[in-house]
Amino acid sequence: MQADGAGKATQEPDQATKKDSPLWERIKSWDSRLSVAKGFVFVGLLTSLFGGFFQYLNAYDQKVSDQAKEDMAQATATFVEISNSFAQMQALQQILYGDFTSAVRARSDASEQALGTRNAREISDTYEKARVALRENVDVLARKAEIYMDWASDVERDPATKRNVNQDPLTRTLLHAYKFDCAHNFPRFGKIDSQHTPTSPISDQDFCTASPGQMQSENEDTEISPDRAFSRICAGKDDKKAIRIYWYSARHHVLTMHNCFEASDLRLEAVRDWASKSDRDKPKENTIMAETAEVSTELDNLSRRLNAFTSLALFQMEKIRVKYRPVSFGCSLLLLRDVLNVFSTMCLPVRTAAGR
Repeated sequence: MQADGAGKATQEPDQATKKDSPLWERIKSWDSRLSVAKGFVFVGLLTSLFGGFFQYLNAYDQKVSDQAKEDMAQATATFVEISNSFAQMQALQQILYGDFTSAVRARSDASEQALGTRNAREISDTYEKARVALRENVDVLARKAEIYMDWASDVERDPATKRNVNQDPLTRTLLHAYKFDCAHNFPRFGKIDSQHTPTSPISDQDFCTASPGQMQSENEDTEISPDRAFSRICAGKDDKKAIRIYWYSARHHVLTMHNCFEASDLRLEAVRDWASKSDRDKPKENTIMAETAEVSTELDNLSRRLNAFTSLALFQMEKIRVKYRPVSFGCSLLLLRDVLNVFSTMCLPVRTAAGR
């Protein structure tokens, strides 16, 4: 009896195990399937995250590359257009002046068959048309220089930053009203390693009340650092506060070049009359012949200004290249790029409102 009872007691757990085993097996099967499914979901999310990030990164880099090409192309085209316009005018102006002075010295200025006279007649019409075209387009050229050279080369410029519409007030009208002195206010870029500071710096408000010598000395100082590469001019003594001409601004170069070209064009009005067979003004012609050294220097100074603009344009185009230089490897790593953007702009060749 005991043996039978013991046998029954031993068999009961086995029967219970067999009875419950299908349920446990189903639970284990479901758990295994759920684990696999969760694994697939996690892998899918991770793959989607990486795929989306690199897709965004590639799209962003493509936009940056396209913007770099466009900025460089626009800057180059703007530089060529501006330099060609002013170079043509200066070349024609110098040829007319040279033909006139040669003809007067040879006393052939009244002869229509003289080589200098015939040459002046042929280019006179071209000069006058080019002069009118430059005057019509100079404001547009100045704005193109501002957009495609000044702004495009400014690494720190953020288009989304709040600023006044007319932040740069310099215009041709203002230069004329302030009587911009082309004989002394020349472009100056300073020296990058300069430690020189003015001995007695004065504010813009007090600049126009300073002595003429002090004003001229400041505007001709070339030992300055680039952050002080500007000239200050006044409308008249004790009249208005000074305005600044920044020599690292391509727009300011265009405006001042045109202002000085117009001044030399007015001075050579008698030469233009002679070349176009208009009524001649003998007193003015005699003045020009008596001031050949001054006139030649004035024409050379126009070339000096154009050379300065060319140097600045090349400098700015190099800055555009630096602005779009490929970023470091760290900027391509997931999430690290966004973390770095919080503290710096090293991973943002192009600033956007979303990136701020």
